[in-house]
This record gives sequence, structure tokens and C-alpha cells, in this order.
Amino acid sequence: MTNSASETPKLTEPRLSASLVLINSHNEVLLVQRNPQANSFAGQHVFPGGNFDAKQDTSLEWTAIRETFEEAGLLLALSDTPSMSLDIDFTQARKDVHGGQTTFSTFLTNNNLRADLGALLPFTTWVTPPAAASRRFRTEFFIAFLEDSTSGGLHSGRQEHLPTPDGGQEVIQAQFLRPESAIEEYRNGKIGLLPPQYYILETLRLILTGSSNTESQRNTVQMLSRAAFGRMVINPKFLRVNNGVNQAFVYEGDELRGGPKGRLHRMVVGRVGTPFSQMNLQRNFDLFTQCPVEVDIPKL
Repeated sequence: MTNSASETPKLTEPRLSASLVLINSHNEVLLVQRNPQANSFAGQHVFPGGNFDAKQDTSLEWTAIRETFEEAGLLLALSDTPSMSLDIDFTQARKDVHGGQTTFSTFLTNNNLRADLGALLPFTTWVTPPAAASRRFRTEFFIAFLEDSTSGGLHSGRQEHLPTPDGGQEVIQAQFLRPESAIEEYRNGKIGLLPPQYYILETLRLILTGSSNTESQRNTVQMLSRAAFGRMVINPKFLRVNNGVNQAFVYEGDELRGGPKGRLHRMVVGRVGTPFSQMNLQRNFDLFTQCPVEVDIPKL
């Protein structure tokens, strides 16, 4: 007699990963487009990031900074001798790090640089649902503000074809966009977004108003990060809602997940030709005081 437990497919363990939400002085957020042939998130616009590498990453913050340098060519680092950094061939260094000719740590050390880990603030963690994909990730999102000198010449409306050493295997272009512009382009079918990116962009849309960020806006983002929102872990459940009419990813705290009656925390989605052709975030609670927080944090 066959053991029924042995017939149950084993759940794929989520891989630890990190992603970085970069905001420039114009209240624009950096999005990179994944190669349409990529194994994960093909063709989608995402925040730069990738998997935690136990051989060279000391933390998920380190992963986020390293992956951002590899994918977008933007380096968040501090230097004791700023004038010397002007002589660094960042394009070649990026190719060498991405191609494995040198480690990110070695590149920094050889150029008297230190990863600016303190610039990163936690901004939610997302876990891929078991049934949603064969590849699952537990991705910690971080947020940071860029100075003009760090932005590398990327501005709203300009798309940069990145000189990636793998011929665009991972990322084919990058651009800074205002959150509301990114959401509008998504709704018009010009770019593809996934629920975590849409959720974060919609959150920032309400904060980053105007063409340049202010001290008040930066403080609001920092306060949000330090509140329960920054530590919130989202494990979506795909359910039918609205009397079975719609499909939605239902998040922690929603009334369908044990939250108070009337509490909404869900992403209603539609699928027509693309992974998510329509998304509508429904969230009716205070982000600073009512976000559900997961206590268990996995070890690296």
C-alpha cells in the first residue's frame, strides 16, 4: 500500500532574496525590466535585486546593494577618499563582479569603498505562494534615497540599455519613473508589474507627491519603515472574492485571513494575456499602526 504522504508534492522552500527600492531627488523610483527570456519574472518591470549568495553576501542589505550594482550600475557605497573614486572604471568593475571575475567585496576593498548598508531601510517582505510558481522567494524589500550624484544620469523618460556582461540575460533596460507614472503605464499596457511592485508603488504614490522630495516626505518614508509596515511579512493566499466573481491575492489582516470584519488587505487581479493584466489594491487600514507583523525571521 502506497503511503499517501509520499504522494504529496513537496513544497519548494522559498529562496532568500533582496530587492532595493531607489528613490531619486525627483521622487522617481528605479525600475529595471527583466529579459523576456529570463527564468523568473520574464519581461516584467521590477526593482533591482536578486538571491542571497552565502559565499559573498554578509546580509540581505549587502545582497540588495550588490545586485543593484550588477543590474543597474548604481553603487551605494561610502569612500574615505571621495576624489579617488572618480578614477574607478565602474563599467568594467560591474562586468567583472557580474561575471564572477571578482567579488563585490574585493572590488569595494580594492577601491577603499564600503557598502552603504545604513542607507537601506526595511520596506516589507514578500513570500511567493506555494501554488503560484515553481520558483519561490522570500524577498525582503529595502528602500533608500539617492543623491543626484549617485543617479548615474538616469532620469524620467530616459531608458538605458544596460551593458550587462551576459548580453542582457537578466536586465535589458532601466528607468526612473514617478510611482503614479509607473502605475499609469502599467494600466495602459506599456509595462508589466507584479503584485509586490504594484503594492509598493501604490504605497509610495500617496507619499511622493511633487517633482522633488522634501524632508517631510523622507521622514514619512523613514517612519513607515520603522513602524510595523517595514517589518510586515506578506504570505499571499489566492482566493475567490466578491461572491466568487473576482480572484485576489489576500494578505495578512484581511477579514478573509482572520482580520476584523470589513478589513480589506488584498490585491484583486485579472489575467488576460499577461501574468497580471489588471490589479487593484484594496487596503483600508492605517499603515503606521495596524499592519500585521510576523515574529519568525529566517536565519541567513
